[in-house]
Amino acid sequence: MPLPRSASALSPPGLLFAGLGLFLLVTPFMTLAANRIVAGEGLRAWALAGPGATGAGLAAIVAGLLFGAQNVRRRLRLGGAAIGLCGLFWLIVRGAPALLDGAGDYARVSPAAGFWALLMVFLLLMADALAQLSPGPLLRGGLLALGLAVLALLLGSGVLSDLSIAQEFASRKSAFVAATLRHLGLAFGSLAAAALIGFPLGILCHRKARLRRTVLPMLSFLQTIPSLAMFGIMIPILGWVGASVPGARTLGIAGIGFAPAFLALVLYSLLPVVGNTVAGLAAAPPAALEAARGMGMTVGQRLLRVELPLGLPVLLAGLRIVLVQNIGLAVIAGLIGGGGYGTFVFQGLNQTATDLILLGALPTVLLALVSAIVMDILVDLVRATPEARP
Repeated sequence: MPLPRSASALSPPGLLFAGLGLFLLVTPFMTLAANRIVAGEGLRAWALAGPGATGAGLAAIVAGLLFGAQNVRRRLRLGGAAIGLCGLFWLIVRGAPALLDGAGDYARVSPAAGFWALLMVFLLLMADALAQLSPGPLLRGGLLALGLAVLALLLGSGVLSDLSIAQEFASRKSAFVAATLRHLGLAFGSLAAAALIGFPLGILCHRKARLRRTVLPMLSFLQTIPSLAMFGIMIPILGWVGASVPGARTLGIAGIGFAPAFLALVLYSLLPVVGNTVAGLAAAPPAALEAARGMGMTVGQRLLRVELPLGLPVLLAGLRIVLVQNIGLAVIAGLIGGGGYGTFVFQGLNQTATDLILLGALPTVLLALVSAIVMDILVDLVRATPEARP
């Protein structure tokens, strides 16, 4: 039974986000510190700059929360989230130079807990609004491209250069580029290796039940090993290989570095790839297989023309799991010299430098989020029937 208009005028998630966002406005929004290491003083949003600048930002945040709480015009909920995000960054852009004025040569300003929590609130509000609107995959791709373009424009314009994390980046630009390439190599390289191994192995497991009963429990056991322990196990194994096998060190195989991290990620990736391959091939309707047999197709032709196309969404879902998982796990590679964004995370922990930690953590989160959205779009595009799309 549909709810009366008065009862459905407000969105329960939006109302929750609005209440939480209004509460977060009284928490510290930015931090002013004497240098990059010491703990700074937390400042509320209305104390960052002049009344005009802070008033405009606060008005945008409150308006975004109120628009997000209503449920009558759903596009307005999405617009409210965008307005709120604009207000957040307006306060950061106007507040940073105002706080640094006269604070000393080594002073640093950083977004505080209030900013990050409000950012999460508006992103969740935007995700909830998009879920209600149910845009198609192409429209979602366009919105993602637009969001990335806005972010690139914001970062490239230099308006955030006064923030401490921007100064950490400026002093480590070449190291950041190298870490990015290494992180991408770990995440996407291990995905490619797992696909090359896992897809044929999954096809064999689908065909042979005895092999499936042996392989899948073994891969499940590998998944139960904690990530840090798995990286540690790889060190003595590949250390022995590098010392004993001629030419291994020339190829970069050693106890620490890229090789043990890469191998550990490949091992973690095999279960989702193999398991989803088996599930995807098993999902082919018996009627379609019988029709293929009746047409005289061989086993290989049935696999390539019937089973793989019908199971492709499930196979891509397995790759999505692997990619997002490996982007996060690659951070731990920094502990064993594997490089990537984990280098900055662990350097920041050693130096108690929060913004250096964020220099590694934020790109990791962004990369995982974008990868998940892109893979979801691909899965949606290859679904066999329009009715199967969410």
